[in-house]
Amino acid sequence: MSVTTDDFCKKHLTNLDEWKRLGEANIFPPGSRVELINGEIIDMAPIGSHHASHLKRLINIFSGLTQGSAIIAAQDPVQLGDLSEPEPDFMLLHPSPDFYYENHPTASDVFLLIEIADKSLKFDQNQKLRLYALHNIPEYWLLDVNAACLEVYRQPRDGLYAEKTTLHTGDKITLSQLNNISINISDIL
Repeated sequence: MSVTTDDFCKKHLTNLDEWKRLGEANIFPPGSRVELINGEIIDMAPIGSHHASHLKRLINIFSGLTQGSAIIAAQDPVQLGDLSEPEPDFMLLHPSPDFYYENHPTASDVFLLIEIADKSLKFDQNQKLRLYALHNIPEYWLLDVNAACLEVYRQPRDGLYAEKTTLHTGDKITLSQLNNISINISDIL
């Protein structure tokens, strides 16, 4: 029997338990921006001023609108199964008395998840979109900084979103999970 290099060239995928141990052991340099996606450790794009500004706008707008009906989470982890713990830019979460002190939120805790894309657009439109749909995140917004638009994905089914809408300045949207909350798209673009 002959052994080829293909027998040894396999990815080492990690799970959440190993991921947490790596973090606790300070394996990554301070300030590292990495996340776990489908068992792979992925470097996150640096946060530029445009990205940061849009995040601040989202926090400002939703802070005044949620009034105890949701918890705002910014660049915090969400546990998606045993192989993924992305850090979306923004989430609206179901209220929790302990503010998720014991565990990170899971997909069932999410009302709305938003990624802000300038350099990460293709990754957010492909890998992240499939990941969020697969785990039934009910509403995923992709704020495209460069094209000045908001892609809205709803109705997750079998790893895809059945509904996609692209909104621009002048449009308005009502959240599917918190239908008492509506925002003008111009306020976040």
